[in-house]
Amino acid sequence: MINLEVPKKATALVNQAYQAASEVFRPISRKYDRAEHEYPKELDTLAALLDGLNSSGEGGAGAAGVRKGGDDGAKGNRNGANLNLVLGTIEMCWGDVAMLLAMPRQGLGNAAIASVANEEQAKRFAQVWAAMAITEPHTGSDSANITTTAELDGDEYVLNGEKIFVTAGGRADTVVVWATLDKSLGRAAIKSFVVEKTRPGIKVERLEHKLGIKASDTAVIRLDNCRVPKENLLGSPEIDTKSGFAGVMQTFDNTRPLVAAMAIGVARAALEETAKVLAEAGVTVDYDRPANSQHAAAAAYLQLEADYEAAYLLTLQAAWMADNRKPNSLQASMAKAKAGRSVVDITLRCVELCGTVGYTEESLLEKWARDSKILDIFEGTQQIQQLIVARRLLGKSSAELK
Repeated sequence: MINLEVPKKATALVNQAYQAASEVFRPISRKYDRAEHEYPKELDTLAALLDGLNSSGEGGAGAAGVRKGGDDGAKGNRNGANLNLVLGTIEMCWGDVAMLLAMPRQGLGNAAIASVANEEQAKRFAQVWAAMAITEPHTGSDSANITTTAELDGDEYVLNGEKIFVTAGGRADTVVVWATLDKSLGRAAIKSFVVEKTRPGIKVERLEHKLGIKASDTAVIRLDNCRVPKENLLGSPEIDTKSGFAGVMQTFDNTRPLVAAMAIGVARAALEETAKVLAEAGVTVDYDRPANSQHAAAAAYLQLEADYEAAYLLTLQAAWMADNRKPNSLQASMAKAKAGRSVVDITLRCVELCGTVGYTEESLLEKWARDSKILDIFEGTQQIQQLIVARRLLGKSSAELK
């Protein structure tokens, strides 16, 4: 049975994450929103602290928290690294989602390494800062259409292709690149490779100017005969046409609840700020009265809170299932879809409810509205998540339901 209360052992982690968000992220949030592409140096000390927490075994403090391990034969329900990561991410993104995405060694590439690397690779890449490069100029939202190639040449793979919208691609020292070993074999041939940016043949072409999350750099990366050791292929090099895409897609089962948690943190920040503004305007939200008998703004607020709670509970469920070794692909996509859509609805409606306060830079509401949209797009768009959910519920394959 799932217990959706915050575990007592996670209390210290949640408190630490909240302190970091309120004392480090939130005070510099507006500064780096205006100074796009400038690295927030204030994050270095905090990143070192998170490294210490992870190495001490506390876990869940950052991307390393998704590492699968432990005793699969353990009895009873467990609240572990995935749930800790989700809870910590919610608090940090209550402070600023772009700051979390800009944190050294806490990138989505680190989550990919933690999810699918073998023990030797996990140790070898423990201290890298890894971005994740999946999207390509002409592949759309279907990552199975990847055209970046990886050809084995002796003891090395030779990578060629172009990746776009690589979060932390400019600052990270390493990139986890998705590439195909054989395009004719379809999804099954897609593998992920750890590519250090010091290697010849990998180049950051440019940084994008974006609507939101401006403190986080987003890069275009080109690979031109970039050679990496065959030991840098994450997971098995074998092409299993029966299991297909399962190996690399395992990453998403862990990172989609993480992105949902980011959305939940931003949504909570917007709701808290809106509650203050409404209270100052004399609008009271009464939880003991039906919504239709209250002020219209209060009724709207109650609806937004209900959406927030639904997304929150779905995300905890997906993380809990990962910790308890239960297949969570359906729940991960449901959480990502619900949270991604809800955070956009919530932040935009909060801007509306707060009027001029919400639309100007007097508060951070307008920034959160801009930041929120990416959370409905990256790690699989809203439409892709709904497609995955439909396939799981109907028992259809990707070929049967497109």
